[in-house]
Amino acid sequence: MTTTETTYAYRDLPGLMSRLTGDEKHDTSATSTLDVLWVLYDRVLRITPDTVRSPDRDRFVLSKGHGPTAYYAVLAAKGFLPVPAMADFSGYDSSLGHHPDRVLVPGVEISSGSLGHGLPIAVGMALALRAQSRPEPRVVVLVGDGELDEGSNWEAVAYAGRVGLTALAVVVIDNGTATHGWPGGLAPRFGVEGWHAETVDGRDHGELERTLAHPRTGVPHVVIAQIGPGE
Repeated sequence: MTTTETTYAYRDLPGLMSRLTGDEKHDTSATSTLDVLWVLYDRVLRITPDTVRSPDRDRFVLSKGHGPTAYYAVLAAKGFLPVPAMADFSGYDSSLGHHPDRVLVPGVEISSGSLGHGLPIAVGMALALRAQSRPEPRVVVLVGDGELDEGSNWEAVAYAGRVGLTALAVVVIDNGTATHGWPGGLAPRFGVEGWHAETVDGRDHGELERTLAHPRTGVPHVVIAQIGPGE
């Protein structure tokens, strides 16, 4: 468990990310998630370095785990891991690898990076909370639009809608990189499966907070966070 005596703001995140050096950082995959991650950890999620093992914590799943540097920066800013550790990103003995490791990085719920794994795992987490009669915790999973080309995601989407997993929320970073595209947009695709769907500006912190803190409606919730093409 790690705490920090320094208070960091959103404007400090680029500086924290600059501490992460080395090759294959997947910078675009990381920076595309920065605003959503900050709003989640700064304004929405009920989780702190002191509650990472609490059964009543909110759960965050980074399915888009192949670009974790923004995630590491936000975790460091919020005191989950020590800032000096970021300088050893991807080093031989470093806990901070090219994909986040739930065993090595405090606050990380799943080891991710393989596309299409995070959303099905998040469905399982929401089901487990239901089975334990824990109505308060939420499970929020972050995916990329290109990742939704993976069929395992749509099996999870269909199932979650059918059983009304109200604890589950998905944020899709939509920068127009899906190989096949989504005629009519992503929101209707989720909507037809029984989800509450909203589309917002993925860089607008106020809009992100409004939609991510949306009151539960008895169905799973998806926020399509649109950003510039290829951002």
